[in-house]
Amino acid sequence: MSHNKTSKGVYTKYNLHISTDKFFIEPLDVVKSPLLVIDRVTAEIHEEANEGQIPSSASQRLIYGILGVIHLISGPHLIVVTDRSHIGLINNQDVYMLKGTSILSYARTNTHLSQNQIAIDKEYLSLLELILNSPGYYFSYTYDLSHSMQRLHNTPPDFLKKPLHIRGEQKFIWNEYLLNEFTKQVLVPEYCLPIIYGFVSINSCVLRGRSFTFTLISRRSKERAGRRLFIRGVDNKGHVANFVETEQIIETGTDRASFVQTRGSMPFFWQQWPNLRYKPRPTIIQNENHVEAFNKHFEEQVLEYGKQIIVNLVDQKGAEGKLEYFYRELVSKSGNPNLRYEAFDFHSECSKMRWDRLSILIDRLAHEQEEMGVMLTMGDGKVVSEQDGVFRTNCIDCLDRTNVVQSLLATVSLEFILKKVYLLPATGSIRDDAGLQQMLRHVWTDNGDRMSLQYAGTGALKTDFTRNGVRTHKGLLQDLRNSMLRYYFNNLFDGTNQDSIDLILGNYVITPGEGKSVRSPLDSDRGWKYTTFPLVLLVAVAMFFANLVAPPEYTTFNLACLMFWGAMMSLTTATIFYCSGEFIDCPRLVQHRLTAASSRP
Repeated sequence: MSHNKTSKGVYTKYNLHISTDKFFIEPLDVVKSPLLVIDRVTAEIHEEANEGQIPSSASQRLIYGILGVIHLISGPHLIVVTDRSHIGLINNQDVYMLKGTSILSYARTNTHLSQNQIAIDKEYLSLLELILNSPGYYFSYTYDLSHSMQRLHNTPPDFLKKPLHIRGEQKFIWNEYLLNEFTKQVLVPEYCLPIIYGFVSINSCVLRGRSFTFTLISRRSKERAGRRLFIRGVDNKGHVANFVETEQIIETGTDRASFVQTRGSMPFFWQQWPNLRYKPRPTIIQNENHVEAFNKHFEEQVLEYGKQIIVNLVDQKGAEGKLEYFYRELVSKSGNPNLRYEAFDFHSECSKMRWDRLSILIDRLAHEQEEMGVMLTMGDGKVVSEQDGVFRTNCIDCLDRTNVVQSLLATVSLEFILKKVYLLPATGSIRDDAGLQQMLRHVWTDNGDRMSLQYAGTGALKTDFTRNGVRTHKGLLQDLRNSMLRYYFNNLFDGTNQDSIDLILGNYVITPGEGKSVRSPLDSDRGWKYTTFPLVLLVAVAMFFANLVAPPEYTTFNLACLMFWGAMMSLTTATIFYCSGEFIDCPRLVQHRLTAASSRP
């Protein structure tokens, strides 16, 4: 079937014509459609009849949507979709993954900028390209990917008639800021393409001769968005780091069911700022109103999802143990009857490869999961049940341990749904169908990898259990590799990644005249330590090994040289760790660190 044919008024592909003074955007889905015209000089956006006004000299390219406009030092830039991949249907509506974008400057030249501004502008462009090239953007021209099935069902009909980018759940619309230029100038909703960031997998399945579709959607919130060690805990508005809503949807020919879970950082003020150590100590930030932020977070969560079953998987000893105790106390002090706290020391309980002990946790949660239920419609859309409450799972990162437990809870829910829609007999089990079990494991493993890549820079840990159902020594080696890569990225690259996120979300807005009359945060000098100490360390290492392997026999002089260069290596390494702030790639656009290290030990 063709995936470009849509009803009138829904545009899925365009010809973009670029002249010296205008962008002409011509929809190709509707005969005699109007043109969207963007004036490159005045930045005015309007729609007009297509009457042959496009200059013959204009260049032309095929695009699949408009993500919005962003203002850099050189002026406005139009961001368009140049490539997409069709990944399947949800409720008989096409869903795509973003595969390519293009950033087009309104300005024809940069002659109005100084050389310093040109250099900074290029760096801003590279930051935009970095985040736009990150895998995990999805969109649909007709289906609202930002809302769960239950929210869509409970939405008033008039609201459903609004354009997708307006009616969408804004915390999940990652280009809300970019679309501001369109929404504030003129109503051209059919050109605005909202995108979510996260993971979508759509799979056709057959069970006992009957077909159904299994879909998994993870929606990453743009509130308090960022990278692993820089963005932790909660902010003053109650938004938490790494908040993701994950929805599992089952569709048969007549029935639809949905099960929603959430993950998010522990909702109080804490930090784990990188310091070149393998695992920086997480600390609770003093002199902050933890109770107020905690209450704001859960008031919103209860309003959105109902009762919260808090599943905390952090260690209950050491630095993580202090966070766990603090979280437990906040739940207790809140007196909120809609919160139920369940702590499970994942690493302790499952140590020595005893991953079968996860069944202890699942059994503890079985009663709540049964009460919670699922969203289920059957036949002509009749609501059989709705989900009342949600599991809110976290570990220290809300990645690896969290994904394992969420996948197990999702499996229980899937089995319940398949029995409700008569795809499984009352006494049946998913374990009876190896193909279905393998599909479920692979999808949840891919989801975990994507969540980890977006927050920590690498694939997830513990994926051998999620993918195969067993913990292996090969999986441990893979975890070691990913852990080392996380250390590398978190210390040396994540500040740049954080800047790219803050730029595209509008957390940082470029000031007119930046780089000339106004100092740019990108126009900064690392200082002499940044180059000097690594160079000294490199020389010391080279000289140490040269003295170690070069002489045919060791003399007192050779041993003295070895001791000297060994001491230089140790001293320089210690100095680098002591001055770690000089070497960490920290965010430059937005100040995310709440305090200095004046937190609890």
